[in-house]
Amino acid sequence: MFNKMMKVALVSGVALAALATPAMAGSDVDVFAKERWQFRLRGIGVMPDSGGHTSINGSPDANDAIVPEFDITYFFTDHVAAELILATSPHDLDLKNSDAGDLDLGKTMILPPTLTLQYHFTPDETFSPYVGAGVNYTLPYAEEDGADTNTLEADGSFGYALQAGFDYWMNDNWGLNLDVKKVWVDVDASINSGAITGEVDLDPWIVGAGVSYRF
Repeated sequence: MFNKMMKVALVSGVALAALATPAMAGSDVDVFAKERWQFRLRGIGVMPDSGGHTSINGSPDANDAIVPEFDITYFFTDHVAAELILATSPHDLDLKNSDAGDLDLGKTMILPPTLTLQYHFTPDETFSPYVGAGVNYTLPYAEEDGADTNTLEADGSFGYALQAGFDYWMNDNWGLNLDVKKVWVDVDASINSGAITGEVDLDPWIVGAGVSYRF
């Protein structure tokens, strides 16, 4: 568990460092100006598009989850920004139609910090859409054994992410946000002290709605 948390701390540290890099040439706003920062609080639905394989065949499956999410956006220019999302979600894991039948593999928490580079089309307008692409590191933690298994262990891994969304600004500081992300990521799992191994393709859709704040 300590090693996993160290990995997340490292990834988050690198991501935050990326957000704090010097601004691109051509901007007349100070690198550390508060106007460069934007924050959001969203409710998100994490919906795995599950698949993968195991040593006893079958199809791994993870359930959906609804959780709160916080994100930080740093604007390099008026149109180009980087966003770091922070959230954690619980998932039940099952194995369908395996050689041993349907199995309850257990539960795990997922911590998926995701960093995207965004382009904002109309940042000064009331309706401000954007698109983005980036990287994700998915870290399973706090695993619990299932009814049919024991010693569930899962490793973290990197993946890719695409996003699209918009802010609808109600005034100079506050707005409403809708955001959709697709993340491609898989995790290696070991069950019953390695008696069963497999790769679970999570590949979730992450759909969120909430409020935005800018200075």
